[in-house]
Amino acid sequence: MSRLLHISASPRGDRSASLTLARAFLDAYREAAPGRVVDTFDLWDGTLPAFGSPAAAAKMAVFAGEEPVGEQADAWQAARETFERFDSYDRYLFSVPMWNAGVPYILKQFIDVVSQPGMVFAFDPEQGYTGLLRGKKAAVVYTGAVYGEGRGPAFGNDFQRPFFEDWLRWAGITDVEAVEFRPNLVTADADAGRRTALARARDLGKAF
Repeated sequence: MSRLLHISASPRGDRSASLTLARAFLDAYREAAPGRVVDTFDLWDGTLPAFGSPAAAAKMAVFAGEEPVGEQADAWQAARETFERFDSYDRYLFSVPMWNAGVPYILKQFIDVVSQPGMVFAFDPEQGYTGLLRGKKAAVVYTGAVYGEGRGPAFGNDFQRPFFEDWLRWAGITDVEAVEFRPNLVTADADAGRRTALARARDLGKAF
């Protein structure tokens, strides 16, 4: 049976547009096949480990074929446990609000924690990287309050979706669907766009 993990990068709770769309997706997903496993990883819940000096040293030790020891081993184990939690699912829903033209720093932290050799990727000096997350699929909810396609550089640029989907592909996840909701909340009526995005989220959830 498929297992789905919703990874939330928004700290805004009920006020979050990305979480509202994620809930619509998940409701439709559950209705389409009751009994499937659905869990949530709130990246803001305090359980995501840091990836500082000991973890970075551990990563370089592993690259060199060495075994991390001491505090490096502890940091490596924390990263491995986070990866194993992530890897135990075959389907993912990511809710990703735009922050400063990119993704929230907590999502980048998650990426940096799990993107380790022998976990998310393999590396060959001649062939380069190979993503190891094969046979999985992802849906991503992208939201933003000011940026929108065609609005011009004064309204920002999109380093959110290109960055995140490049990471998914690099990690080996090539089956990716998306929902976008990018109203200009300062000057425009967002209701029509919200309805369209909710319908898209429900349709994806039913078919996922």
